[in-house]
Amino acid sequence: MTRKAAAALLLASTPLSALHASAGAAPYAGKPSEVLVLGTPHLSQFGDALDPRVLDPLMDRLAAWKPQAIAIEGLSGTQCDLLERNPARYEQTAKDYCGNRKAAHDATGLDVPAATAEAEKLLAAWPADPTLAQRRHLAAVFLAGGEPASALVQWLRLPAAERREGDGIDAELLKQLERTSRRMNENYQIAARLAARLGHERVFSVDDHTSDESYPDQAAYEEAIQKGWSNPGTRQFRKLVTPLEKAALTTDGMMALYRFYNSKTTARLNFNSDFGAQLLDSSPQHYGRRYVGWWETRNLRMVANIREVAARTPGSRTLAIVGASHKPYYERYLAQMHDLRIASTDPVLR
Repeated sequence: MTRKAAAALLLASTPLSALHASAGAAPYAGKPSEVLVLGTPHLSQFGDALDPRVLDPLMDRLAAWKPQAIAIEGLSGTQCDLLERNPARYEQTAKDYCGNRKAAHDATGLDVPAATAEAEKLLAAWPADPTLAQRRHLAAVFLAGGEPASALVQWLRLPAAERREGDGIDAELLKQLERTSRRMNENYQIAARLAARLGHERVFSVDDHTSDESYPDQAAYEEAIQKGWSNPGTRQFRKLVTPLEKAALTTDGMMALYRFYNSKTTARLNFNSDFGAQLLDSSPQHYGRRYVGWWETRNLRMVANIREVAARTPGSRTLAIVGASHKPYYERYLAQMHDLRIASTDPVLR
């Protein structure tokens, strides 16, 4: 065996953690990339009772961290296009997570691949001071590409009087954007609003549902998972979070809820009530372990998408907003990256 081949074999057999540790204090040129993972409740649970202004103290804290990219728990248009082309496995997933893009296609003449390519082309040559017409047009292109949160970013960057029809926005798309701006969802009320405030042109959809599948014995699978969720850990978690959720319609209450969801104690409670409990499922089919495998696969693929976003601009800051149960998985997987550092939410939410 040559020396070069032996070195390659040694490298291949060395654990990633050891490689990272052996790299020394400066394993890369420049400053590290940073990712701040914000675990969030799904704001849809509060419905119209939630005034978006109660989120302002949270928005101020996130803005002060100065992220240069924002990643959201939403499916990209390209993944929705893939899911819709494979209905044998993903028909229900596409119905659950992918909106109807027909109106945007009719208005622009673009399907998802064409709209995605057009958006990238426009952004690559985007001027420092785009015209109002350019912003309206890009919003329409993002809608055709299945990226409503990014469309809303462009919409919010327009003066209120200029949020009107024209440049690809017809009456139906105008209604869609107005509905989206009011929809109680963290992708819109936090991510899109924050991106517009910080002068970003888009957000990045990083969710992944390609590990979704249904089982021939789907009813038995669902029964086993529901049984796994009925445990002391779940009851303890609900006892703690319920009063916080009731108080979350105020600014102080909402901040308290976000501090709770981003604490290490809550991460352990979440695990005990959900994934840890499912790993103990004793059914012959190992439904619980299959569920955990699906969950881990989904998070690995989501983190790969975040890594791709962070790699666009080495040394930059990325804010990843995601349902709180994902947070410890995000942070564990992202921590394996060579030039990436996980920023703590503790000082941000203080």
